Amino acid sequence: MAKLPLVDPKPGYVRIRVEACGVCHSDAATVEGKFPITWPRVPGHEAVGVIDKVGDGVEGWAVGQRVGVGFLGGSCGHCDRCRGGDLVNCRNQEFTGVQHDGGYAEVLLSKASGLISIPDDLAAVDAAPLLCAGLTTFSALRNASAKAGDLVAVLGIGGLGHLGVQYARHMGFEVVAIGRGADKAEFARKLGAHHYVDSSEVDPGQALQDLGGAALVIATASGGKAVAQTVKGLRPRGKVVTLGASPDPIEFATSDLMFGSRSIEGALTGDPATGDETLNFSVLTGVAAMIETMPLEKAAEAYARMMSGKVRFRMVLTM
Repeated sequence: MAKLPLVDPKPGYVRIRVEACGVCHSDAATVEGKFPITWPRVPGHEAVGVIDKVGDGVEGWAVGQRVGVGFLGGSCGHCDRCRGGDLVNCRNQEFTGVQHDGGYAEVLLSKASGLISIPDDLAAVDAAPLLCAGLTTFSALRNASAKAGDLVAVLGIGGLGHLGVQYARHMGFEVVAIGRGADKAEFARKLGAHHYVDSSEVDPGQALQDLGGAALVIATASGGKAVAQTVKGLRPRGKVVTLGASPDPIEFATSDLMFGSRSIEGALTGDPATGDETLNFSVLTGVAAMIETMPLEKAAEAYARMMSGKVRFRMVLTM
């Protein structure tokens, strides 16, 4: 394991003693150099720990406070997007583990504007996956126009989807889980789904229409064809929100959107305030990620296992 010098946080930053860090598929963008990166770089953007030093000018955070850091490294507060309240799309946003070192480490330096507060009732290892997979699905559901009682579908029952189904159920939606294989039906129902659609056997769009049409589809699976199929399953003014990054194009006829005023959009994680709400909601409702753990010393092995697709469903490094 590489050794780096312990440095003090610069103004506006804090130093965190890391207790746990999730291993996310998005870390591949760092490991494989898909982002513009200055090497060497430490991956990891689901880090949870305790502040052990505060830089100059930081207000609202204190030494000893439990905090987390997600993919967004902290907004600038002065660009036009920040001034308009769109912190997620800050023009000067840095990504944790990309422009600066992430959480596969004992210590992490983080911009204070990107910090998320960790509830006392939530263990570090349980909180870590919620900073990315949890925040992403919770934010997409929470910011959608669907209302309690509406039909909401979650495409994919993996790292994001198994959390999305739980959040959707506890938000009061009629939940449809869409997966591949009849063997996932019972698991989907245990997570809280009212209905299960096996996309290997039936057309998901038709199945959703048979249930009355979905007000919202949260697409956590990355396949373009699978996402396109769900567009036909939307009710009028329904929406598909894509969360899974993929180079695969999503191909559909414009008429599928025009007739019924349907839409499709992407969503990238959520702001720190929504991160706080994600964790608090998870504590209140008992929503939790299914996790496997490995010690920091086995980070390379943990990453390889995550990339193999064998993890059920989130890998977390412990320090």
